[in-house]
Amino acid sequence: MKPHGMKIRAFDDDDVAAIHAIQLKCPHAAQWQVDDYLHLADDPFSMVLVAELESTNRREVVGFAAFHRLIDETELRNLAVSPTHQRRGIARALLEHGTAKLWETGMRRIFLEVRASNRPALELYASLGFRLLSTRKDYYQNPMEDALVMTLDIIPPS
Repeated sequence: MKPHGMKIRAFDDDDVAAIHAIQLKCPHAAQWQVDDYLHLADDPFSMVLVAELESTNRREVVGFAAFHRLIDETELRNLAVSPTHQRRGIARALLEHGTAKLWETGMRRIFLEVRASNRPALELYASLGFRLLSTRKDYYQNPMEDALVMTLDIIPPS
């Protein structure tokens, strides 16, 4: 269930500054350049979603999820929520919406890598049905850390 006043929508090039700013505030997120998002958004095998909160006088992008498809599988490439809006169901809403959209395009499995120390993300992924597939030793830098590779078999939305 998504938070009240929030909508999930496709990325627009005008969103790039907002999602890059969110990423910079989230050390567990992959640290990409602005052009990386623009290239991913232009790739027909990719999907970038944003979470937008609507207040009385403005809209604010508060989170994003970036996916890349290959045959019938997808990799969650990046996911972040603004620190001031974390723990409110935004990441869950982005992943649930993304999973439903991916199912519609024929995707049947999602993979992701996550820092072994990122407990909030691990709890979220487990609650959505992701399971541990393998560990990549010393995958991350600054600080050096293992990556946990997780996977989710996508089932049709009910």
